[in-house]
Amino acid sequence: QVVLVESGGGLVQPGGSLRLSCVASEILFRLHDISWYRQAPGKQRELVAHITVGGETNYADFVKGRFSISRDNFVNTGYLQMTSLEPEDTAVYSCHAQRIGTRIDYWGQGTQVTVSS
Repeated sequence: QVVLVESGGGLVQPGGSLRLSCVASEILFRLHDISWYRQAPGKQRELVAHITVGGETNYADFVKGRFSISRDNFVNTGYLQMTSLEPEDTAVYSCHAQRIGTRIDYWGQGTQVTVSS
């Protein structure tokens, strides 16, 4: 059974940093594009950042210059480094993996990030 497990969320003050991790099991991680999404209460889920199997990245405009996505295929883990956090970044952050060239994809259960003083 494929499992994506996120961790690293929590409560942080404005201006602070967090690093989210997404550990994948039972998939060939290196053959999957990885994305981070977030969903705030009462809002639609939105794409935050994306990294391809080749390491190409792209970001939503609202996180450019503050967040960084990366991956380590040796430990089947994707990361989202978040800095200069703002209250507006408060949301549940979820990891998504999609096997390249297919519509086969997987979601993690999400991790809560709360930015508040």
